[in-house]
Amino acid sequence: MNLVKLKTVDYPESDGCPMGETDDHREAMVRVIELLKNHYHGQKVYVSGDLLVYYEQGNAQKFVVPDAFVAKGIAQSRRRVYRLWVEGVVPQVVIETTSKSTRIKDTTDKPQIFAKLGVCEYFLHDPTGEYLEPSLQGYRLHHGEYVAIEPDSQGGLFSKELGLVLRITEGELNFFDAKSSRRLLTNAESANVEAEARQVEAEARQRAEAEVARLQAELARLQRPDHC
Repeated sequence: MNLVKLKTVDYPESDGCPMGETDDHREAMVRVIELLKNHYHGQKVYVSGDLLVYYEQGNAQKFVVPDAFVAKGIAQSRRRVYRLWVEGVVPQVVIETTSKSTRIKDTTDKPQIFAKLGVCEYFLHDPTGEYLEPSLQGYRLHHGEYVAIEPDSQGGLFSKELGLVLRITEGELNFFDAKSSRRLLTNAESANVEAEARQVEAEARQRAEAEVARLQAELARLQRPDHC
């Protein structure tokens, strides 16, 4: 009996390229991933970035590396690579952090690949403001091609897939809940907010305790026999 030997394809975990060109670009990329991971914590949504996404089974040369992406419908667990035929979900949103060395790919090669794969929304962000004009751009897939998302009066871009508005504030890309306008926070920002809340609570408690002590002292004074 003849046995058919199946060819094993190795899907590398790295393309040999550095994660970011500068501290600004690397930190901006990591920040986007952190904000979106926090936003979808506990939900069946996978957020990642700088991960090789393979899109043709059996061909290890067919991959793309999004700086950040969101895939709704699959669990947030650790992956070494992302293979579309294994996951069964095409990321709905991709966000690229554009730099001097990536701007050509970000504006030509990558959008062509993502459009072909069916990525619903594609955003570009230049944290230095040197390589994109405007520095925040967004596109939505329409009949197989990306159409620019019209910015609001503040330059924000609404993502239908995320239910968030992307906007540059204080020199950084931030995300705002479209319904509540609440800004998404990093871990450090959340910790600061909690610390400030605890401080406010402690100060309020101290004021309340001081007022109780004052009232008790006044009551004791009024109850003294020699009071007139």
